[in-house]
Amino acid sequence: MLRSVRIFILVLAAQVCNANQIFIPMDKSQTNHLKAYGLAYVLLKGETDVDWLLNYRGGSFMVQYTKSVENECKLRAISYEILSEAASQQIISQISNPDINMDVVKLHKAAKIAVYSPIKISPAEFENTDAVLLVLKYAEIPFDVIYDEEILKGDLPKYDWLHLHHEDFTGQFGKNLRRTTQADIKAQESIASRFGFTKVSQMKLAVAKSIKEFCAGGGFLFAMCSGAETFDIALAAEGIDIVDNMDGDGIDPDAQSKLDFEKTFAFQNFKLQLDEYDGMNFSDINSSSGRYRNWGESDAYFSLFDFSAKWDVIPAMLVQNHENLIREFMGQTTAFTKSIIKPGVLVMGTSSSSDRYIYGELGRGQWTFYGGHDPEGRGGSHRMPTDLNLYPNSPGYRLILNNILFPSARKKKRKT
Repeated sequence: MLRSVRIFILVLAAQVCNANQIFIPMDKSQTNHLKAYGLAYVLLKGETDVDWLLNYRGGSFMVQYTKSVENECKLRAISYEILSEAASQQIISQISNPDINMDVVKLHKAAKIAVYSPIKISPAEFENTDAVLLVLKYAEIPFDVIYDEEILKGDLPKYDWLHLHHEDFTGQFGKNLRRTTQADIKAQESIASRFGFTKVSQMKLAVAKSIKEFCAGGGFLFAMCSGAETFDIALAAEGIDIVDNMDGDGIDPDAQSKLDFEKTFAFQNFKLQLDEYDGMNFSDINSSSGRYRNWGESDAYFSLFDFSAKWDVIPAMLVQNHENLIREFMGQTTAFTKSIIKPGVLVMGTSSSSDRYIYGELGRGQWTFYGGHDPEGRGGSHRMPTDLNLYPNSPGYRLILNNILFPSARKKKRKT
């Protein structure tokens, strides 16, 4: 009996020693999709390359076997398999078949991440429900929080990836003072004054233009909710007063006709909402105003497009998922009006009534806009942060994390 146990132990040890790869499935067999992205990021930060197997079992990962990687999988409760050299090569061979819509993308250096948020300078309790802040913390991915001052000082080139969320680049403080505290307003006015701006709207425009330069120079921009909508509005309204009396004067009566859509990233021919300051609408970019009476209570879904992993690598990376249908969720900007999206913008996720997930390129950089506030948002989620321990397999949050890993890839130009 003792001899049999020793033989079993020796065989098991030999299998581990001969193991070549750790395979992390990202289909429905995965116990924690979100933590798996965090592990991939940590490995990249430690200068370990990661293979991203596009369209193979939900966009799985494969990495050289080490005991420390295996221990990290166990620590993070991530499902994994130990593969021999022969087994891993068989997967690669299957993926390389030109008739199969799969590919292997080698991920290299981890992107340096910045999140633009007023929590940097004020209580900004509403911003604590920022879905990207929540998922970065849950996945244990390091990031810096920056705000207007850091951007105006020229710090953006220090980063590879920038996130905007529930922000208002028009200088109207969210256009709903019920969610903006006086501390938030005074903090932004103080920064504007220190940098020589007479109005917050002028400062926000300067910030938006700096972000545009960052993207054009090779940076990656990921924006959600009103951050996406107001960013383009601010760029289009350069030199035009679209802020009501709270900034000391009134709106330019010809503001709408003066908008310059050549300056925007994603949207054109939109109409501004110039009255009802205490309302929630900035423009008709947001197609879903008033659709959901209860915050986030939706039984509707939007679908992800299927892209060629071998030819359209960029969008194929950005839509990797174990689900093709994603439950819709609300935000101050919930979704994007189809007719207002520019012709050169690539739609990656859509519903019958609106587009939810779009991508574009500017200069040497790329950007993604994702409609809505919180992919797992339920009633009141704009006030209470979502506990991601309850949603470790969230397909909506996976789209955010695809964008986190995207800059680490050696990218090919998309075909479509």
